[in-house]
Amino acid sequence: MSDVNVSGTSLASGPRQAERRNTLRWGFTLLLPLVIVAMELAVSLVEPRVLSPRNVVNILVQSSYLLLFASAQMVVILTGGFDLSLGMAVSAISVATALVTTGLAAAGTPMWLVVLAGIAVGLGFGLLVGLFNGLFVSWLGINPFVVTLGSLNICYGLATTISGGRPVFNVPDAFSRLLYDGNFIPEIPIPITLAAVVALLLYLLLDHTVFGRSLYLIGNNPRAAHLAGLPSKRYLTLAYILCALLAAFGSLMLTARTGSGEPNLGGSLMLESIAAAVIGGVSLQGGIGGIVPVILGTLFVTMLSNAMDLLEVGGYVQQILLGCVIIGAIFLDRIRVTRT
Repeated sequence: MSDVNVSGTSLASGPRQAERRNTLRWGFTLLLPLVIVAMELAVSLVEPRVLSPRNVVNILVQSSYLLLFASAQMVVILTGGFDLSLGMAVSAISVATALVTTGLAAAGTPMWLVVLAGIAVGLGFGLLVGLFNGLFVSWLGINPFVVTLGSLNICYGLATTISGGRPVFNVPDAFSRLLYDGNFIPEIPIPITLAAVVALLLYLLLDHTVFGRSLYLIGNNPRAAHLAGLPSKRYLTLAYILCALLAAFGSLMLTARTGSGEPNLGGSLMLESIAAAVIGGVSLQGGIGGIVPVILGTLFVTMLSNAMDLLEVGGYVQQILLGCVIIGAIFLDRIRVTRT
């Protein structure tokens, strides 16, 4: 009797298909660093400043923030979803944190408590957004597009209402020193250190825990995840919570950097975070991706934006080019999925 499964596919082909899938996946992953290097070398011929030490550090700092938001998107994209509310949630969290910290500081509250309260409010807000999205997507079965689009509008309304549509200035210096100005490691900016720690923790979570591996299975084959006895609804809810918490942490870092709560802080982050994840090789089909591809995708998007800034490309043209890059990445993802 031949080795054939219920769908009529040869079982012997399984290992070969898995090997081919891994070869293609790593091929796409290794292609991106070559593209990044080629792009930087080409730009340096026109604008030598792109390779200056100061600009390289600037790129790494900028990438640190985007990495958090792209990683947040990756977590839910792995399950076959995405989060359209991420950008506006970042704005609402920034405003709420700034209002709390400036209010407590003005009231004479000890500065350590002001900073702690600001962080707690930011992460708490993120927790509520993630819980809202996760419960509606997993337990009520509503499409992630609809749920997160609704969350986007709610967060936008909250951000503009509580701030009056204006920035909230005078965030305490102690808050900025903790998340932006100081150094945990000499000569390495805090944003880079924090992003590296988050990336390491995500790698361990996704590759070395039952929860992390389950997210891949849920995105790849929800029915198989259910038959395997996984608590899919609970894990899906946790994925959206983790996404929102990562976005909240990124919002706290951006607020510390600007020294103010900005109601428009996350305006372009939804697009950029999805772009970085998809360009890095996280499949919108679900079940394919990882933190290393997201790091590469983040570097590509940041370097592309930085190069266009140095070349004085207009902001609207930059959005057009980024949109074309996203479409190209989705096309490549489609080819990869079809061939595997």
